Amino acid sequence: MFWRYAAGLIVVVLLSVGLFGLHLYSKSRTSQLFGEMVARVETAKPLVALTLDDGPSARFTNDVLAVLRERDAKATFFLTGKEAGENLAQTRMIVNAGHEIGNHSYSHANMAFMGPASVKDEVERTDAAIRAAGYEGEILFRPPFGKKLVSLPWYLSQHGRKTIMWDVEPESYPDLAGNPDALAKHVIDHAKSGSIILLHVMYRSRDVSRQALPLIIDGLRQKGLELVTVSQLLQAR
Repeated sequence: MFWRYAAGLIVVVLLSVGLFGLHLYSKSRTSQLFGEMVARVETAKPLVALTLDDGPSARFTNDVLAVLRERDAKATFFLTGKEAGENLAQTRMIVNAGHEIGNHSYSHANMAFMGPASVKDEVERTDAAIRAAGYEGEILFRPPFGKKLVSLPWYLSQHGRKTIMWDVEPESYPDLAGNPDALAKHVIDHAKSGSIILLHVMYRSRDVSRQALPLIIDGLRQKGLELVTVSQLLQAR
């Protein structure tokens, strides 16, 4: 009886360790099983990419675009297909302002354990929504929550698509989340040539990030860094 219990316990522990390891690997910013993944770019040029995830939203898209327009700054917007389709006018505003648009899945579900058919549907429905807004550039991809394992990287690699991650993520620190100045300072202090910065600015709950956005842009420029799109940053390699 004891040995049977011990063997069962060992199996449970091994499964738990294995699942935890898969969880950690699914959100790795340094490697994936298939295809090209980029979290930062090795370049000597003083360039960084500002990326804005989620949306577009009917309420806040114009506010975000106004900040970028006032500072003549370009960003890469990773949009969800559902919101891009529901807020087509706002998606077109982003296109017409000359920003880059990336694919952030259709439903913003965790795609780490998603099957091939669902991955295809999530990516291609979002591509269609982005194209419907008139966007003609390359559509880069960013997985929701940064999570991917087998089916998603495989699909992207088979279609010559890049997985875009990030190396500066200020919103993940609770002590910064409620203070625009602290959030901006973190980005300015940690960004360096080739960095990809992640922010969320499209929802009511992201007011602090919206307040920090102009501070970040101004601070990065004062530091001597130029803001470009992800595609432009990739070209600087």
